[in-house]
Amino acid sequence: MNRREVDIIVISDTHLGTFGASAKELLNYLRSVQPKLIILNGDIIDIWQFNKYYFPDEHTLVLKELMHFANNGVPTYHTTGNHDDLLRHYTEFSFANIHLVDSLVLEVDGKTAWVFHGDAFDHSVGGFAKSIAQFAGRLYDYSIFLNRQLNKLLRKMGLKPIFISKKLKDSVKSAVKKMDDFEQKGIDIGIEKGYDYVICGHVHRPTIKKHSNDNGSTIYLNSGDWLENLTGLEYNDGKWVLYKYKEEDYPEKLDITVEDMTSEELADRTLNPTVKVIIENGKVIQTKTIVNIKSKMA
Repeated sequence: MNRREVDIIVISDTHLGTFGASAKELLNYLRSVQPKLIILNGDIIDIWQFNKYYFPDEHTLVLKELMHFANNGVPTYHTTGNHDDLLRHYTEFSFANIHLVDSLVLEVDGKTAWVFHGDAFDHSVGGFAKSIAQFAGRLYDYSIFLNRQLNKLLRKMGLKPIFISKKLKDSVKSAVKKMDDFEQKGIDIGIEKGYDYVICGHVHRPTIKKHSNDNGSTIYLNSGDWLENLTGLEYNDGKWVLYKYKEEDYPEKLDITVEDMTSEELADRTLNPTVKVIIENGKVIQTKTIVNIKSKMA
């Protein structure tokens, strides 16, 4: 598949490491684009629900694909979210083209975008409420998993799928009000600070909408999620658009095999380093290795 060139992509709430993560679909998407800048807007690996016994190959390959972009010169900014909040202890950490931040201001084509996950304005995820939110998140994850199994059965029977977990979430008035309040607070602050765009994740509600008050206006964008909505944001040709994953756009079968490294391959890599570190006057320079040691192993 030829990769589609995109100036910027914003994805959030992938929740890798959970049953509900749509990693195969996300991998399909990542393998179809060639971005110039990547923003991972929080809740990428779900540390809240992380289980060392559950991290399928497709989840690993998503991370590998993101590393591939960074390794090939694509600047990648990871804004921390509530489900990966442990990373906030390492804010401002940078390695190669990967940068860990709590928020950022993006200036593109003369306009400014304020980018952050969104939980900073959500008081239901702090203190004792965090424990409740963690428990609710686990129930939500299981509900998505069970909903998918039900839909597999319905499809075999020739019936249309139903999305129980999403409908339940969207129908709870208190949850909807909480999302509205959070979004409005971010919008009001964005207008006050003069940002042209406010870009969030967190509430799993994909949106692009202009908002105004007495102080001015801004465009609010939410990247949605890769649990149920399967959405992200893209910027190209001076315009932000909401990307929505469609299965029919990816007819080719996805290869999700992760091959384990053999002991022979590990030995060969160890005996044949590809990087030589040279230190001169306290400055470290990385270059391709000059000395190439050939293995004599059979």
